[in-house]
Amino acid sequence: MTATTGTFSLGDKSVEMPVKTGTIGPSVVDIGKLYGQTGMFTYDPGFTSTASCESQITYIDGDEGILLYRGYPIEQIAEKGDFLETCYLLLYGELPTRVQKSDFDYRITRHTMVHEQMARFFGGLRRDSHPMAVLCASVGALSAFYHDSTDITDPSQRMVASLRLIAKMPTLAAMAYKYSIGQPFMYPKNDLDYCSNFLRMCFAVPCEDYKINPILTRALDRIFILHADHEQNASTSTVRLAGSSGANPFACIAAGVACLWGPAHGGANEAALKMLLDIGTVENIPKYIARAKDKNDPFRLMGFGHRVYKNYDPRAKIMQRTCHEVLNELGLKDDPLLSVAIELERIALSDEYFIEKKLYPNIDFYSGITLKAMGFPLSMFTVLFAVARTSGWIAQWKEMIEDPGQKIGRPRQLYTGAARRDYRAIAER
Repeated sequence: MTATTGTFSLGDKSVEMPVKTGTIGPSVVDIGKLYGQTGMFTYDPGFTSTASCESQITYIDGDEGILLYRGYPIEQIAEKGDFLETCYLLLYGELPTRVQKSDFDYRITRHTMVHEQMARFFGGLRRDSHPMAVLCASVGALSAFYHDSTDITDPSQRMVASLRLIAKMPTLAAMAYKYSIGQPFMYPKNDLDYCSNFLRMCFAVPCEDYKINPILTRALDRIFILHADHEQNASTSTVRLAGSSGANPFACIAAGVACLWGPAHGGANEAALKMLLDIGTVENIPKYIARAKDKNDPFRLMGFGHRVYKNYDPRAKIMQRTCHEVLNELGLKDDPLLSVAIELERIALSDEYFIEKKLYPNIDFYSGITLKAMGFPLSMFTVLFAVARTSGWIAQWKEMIEDPGQKIGRPRQLYTGAARRDYRAIAER
């Protein structure tokens, strides 16, 4: 990182501010001393022009449609790597050697079981609870079961907590699903890989064997890779903010799960699938396109456009191919939902309205169809997102904790309430 200076002028007053330049991407103005020198704060709702931290993990260029994990293009990782290799990369900064990969896989696999009393914890929740509510509660509850990995000042405890969260999240997610449908919990098996284990815990029952489908396993692994991290998004920023107070890692990840639950964030693929179901057939598309173009109509095409990407979401291209592979494997290549999706994509990439507004299909557009084909209900979509994103949350949390310049998060505000006024006794009001 290099640093220069820039000048901020306000009336007849000028102050110098450091300008910092990273490896790639826009430079930033360090306004840490702005208030002390000018008596003013900046105003940036949604933090759309504010860098909240310095990070070496993930880089996005929304204009060019680029996503890098530790410098590696997402396309290469999704094509050539697997999810646990991606987790290792995010956590440690480098791709593992064969020995490191084997050791990491072993440690994650041996941490997949949860404390047996967790089953009784689930029994205290209503059977019809949303799986995300169950996941949020159970992740937070991990801190009550694993006291030996909550000291954030101890590097070894931080690493054990990191491994436990990545390993146990799919187990908790599967338990949340099983509890919602009234089926018995399935224990993890150490002879299965991460995604095969998860699919088995979700869909197996004790009375019959579960057959692993390598196509579905690879598809889920790729989905997890694509969702593993995405720079300083809402849930990641939430994890960092919670962690800045010194909260234990289980509480921080539970906070991330809660934030991810929002339909504008983790629930977007569910909304996209619901939209495709509403459209129903290719013949109905023109009507919905017209509604999307009508500024007086509240209808929005879900799964198009992105807060960051102003080009084609690089993850969407991989997800499109994965979607076709799953549908072909399951004999659903003529699925009406896919027909609607393909026609919508064709229109979005050729219609001047969508091109001008850069409303390109994003990852949520295809992931919902894929997950539905694999047998997951809508209520589980965001849960799966949380399983994948845990690795990114943990990497970001670990980076923040180990940053010597880290401070507790404390945004400022533009106050527009009542000015100072004196209290009056109730009889005088």
